Amino acid sequence: MAKYIGLMSGTSMDGVDAVLCDITQTCCTTLASHAIPYPTELLSALNALCSEGPDELNSLAIADRLVAETFAKVALELLEQEGLCPSDITAIGSHGQTVRHHPNSDVFSVHFSASSVRSFTCQIGDPNTIAVLTGIDVVADFRRKDIALGGQGAPLVPAFHNAVFASNEKHRALVNVGGIANVSLLAPTLDNQPPRGFDTGPGNTLMDQWISLHLNESFDKDGAWAATGQPHSGLLRQLLLDDYFALPAPKSTGREHFNIDWLSNTLADYFPSSAHLESEETSNNLSPKDVQATLLALTGSTIAENVAANLPKTNEVGLQSEVIVCGGGAFNKALMRYLASNLSDYTVCDSYTIGIHPQHVEGAAFAWFAHAFINNIPGNVPEVTGASKATVLGALYKKG
Repeated sequence: MAKYIGLMSGTSMDGVDAVLCDITQTCCTTLASHAIPYPTELLSALNALCSEGPDELNSLAIADRLVAETFAKVALELLEQEGLCPSDITAIGSHGQTVRHHPNSDVFSVHFSASSVRSFTCQIGDPNTIAVLTGIDVVADFRRKDIALGGQGAPLVPAFHNAVFASNEKHRALVNVGGIANVSLLAPTLDNQPPRGFDTGPGNTLMDQWISLHLNESFDKDGAWAATGQPHSGLLRQLLLDDYFALPAPKSTGREHFNIDWLSNTLADYFPSSAHLESEETSNNLSPKDVQATLLALTGSTIAENVAANLPKTNEVGLQSEVIVCGGGAFNKALMRYLASNLSDYTVCDSYTIGIHPQHVEGAAFAWFAHAFINNIPGNVPEVTGASKATVLGALYKKG
């Protein structure tokens, strides 16, 4: 077996995860993990970089180095925690920090005509810096090859999910609820079918931003605040009118689309006096906690509807299909209850049931992507991303 470290920070930016894995051709075993938050100044800059603003180039270049230093720090602390040396690790797989994702060329630039705009995705966290500071080879820049091949560059995790978590007999859906939610649809391995997958829409990002705005909390622990409100059916229908939800796969999205401005604009259209609700003020029978409950229903309903539309309830001999939830959303008890209620024909559980902590699945994925690069294994699935072919993803940054 070979040891790899996967480094990951998702769109929620709730911290940097390092996951230590033993990986073989057929197995990925998580051994340990460590997580640290971004420094406050860097987190503020990263949030600002997710939308257009002044001083973007200088801020991006500085953040690129600082993110890398944070990634290196969490990797080194993980090694110290486990009593390991850099030489014990074959390679680090670093996802980096996504700050922009425009796979459909849906962006405006003052310097380019519409016909010149190209699709792109941008993850920062200089892998050269990580390699130098850790003394470990780094594999990074996983998404842009898929974009170059005409794909969405996301979601990439279905290849990992299929390699590691597909059942011999049962149909499975792996649902990752980070800032954005995505689903991997896994046929039984005996069927020899490629996985399918796509981003379903917002995961935690809108709920996190709304509770931060009203209660100054970074997230809704256990979904407790949402549970005190009532979803507003009319507002939910209005939110679901967004064009993204009707798009066919392959498709991916991000905070560039689903953000607090998107929510405020929808609120202003539907409830003109509700866009800037403060505290527990009620306007048009809508309170902030009701909005939070509606946002939870938005995440839950878009996941549930996509799973139900794409995942058989049973296999040929009647074994019930499984919906396995990972990411931070797996700890939102109210969301898990919503999914269980709305997917009653399936077994709904979190990824502990398949032997991996829900918060460690994506970090383990990028450890696996490093392994895939070194062993010349394709990391994308054209049926998922829309790329013209399967290919090895990433680039190698040597330690010296």
